[in-house]
Amino acid sequence: MRKAFLINLFLLVTSYWLLVTGSYAAPCYGTNMPAKHKLSARLESYTIFNRDLENNYGELKSQQQFFGLSYGVLDWFSIDLKAGAGNVKHRLTSGEKVDYPTNFAGGYSLRLKFYDQKKIKGVFGFQHISVHPKTKHIGTVTHKAILDDWQVSLLGSYDFGKVVPYLGARWSRIDYIHTQDGQRKRVMSDLGKSAGLIAGIDIPVNERLFFNLEGSFLDSEAVACSVNFNF
Repeated sequence: MRKAFLINLFLLVTSYWLLVTGSYAAPCYGTNMPAKHKLSARLESYTIFNRDLENNYGELKSQQQFFGLSYGVLDWFSIDLKAGAGNVKHRLTSGEKVDYPTNFAGGYSLRLKFYDQKKIKGVFGFQHISVHPKTKHIGTVTHKAILDDWQVSLLGSYDFGKVVPYLGARWSRIDYIHTQDGQRKRVMSDLGKSAGLIAGIDIPVNERLFFNLEGSFLDSEAVACSVNFNF
């Protein structure tokens, strides 16, 4: 009864957040979650090759590096936190471009395991990344940017022993907050490309160490890879 209440509460809070802020995109981390009161760590690289913006405002690219920690609040519920650095590249449809230098980036995630029977797992997640690159000066024009990258995801995996592949779907969106000479403008990703597919694989080395590789399609073109260690 208590577990069902917590699940419903988590889904309600997440749904409210999405209605208020919109739904967004980031790595999903797969279905390997730390057990209750256990901790895992990761080194992660995430690259967005292309994300189209609305109203012909061009496209975004970004490359990010993180150190992250995951904590098992319960056997079926975990919190992921990470910090690192990332850049942002904006390409306008006119051909103009702004390449923002690398600076601070961080993120968090909530994951809920709703199915775990035999070798099959199902995980619902909410992820967020925020990138704050350095200010870029082009001639006499000053550009500042923030990239907010969010999503909700639904994953299913099967444990083959030597590898654990997973597939899923997500609803995502990016906000590009652009300030030019003091004029601030928020531009969202193309709403027609908010639904995406996820394909990933965990490759265990031993009981504690495993590698992860994940790609996203349709809503964006992005790939994430990480090395993970369970304490």
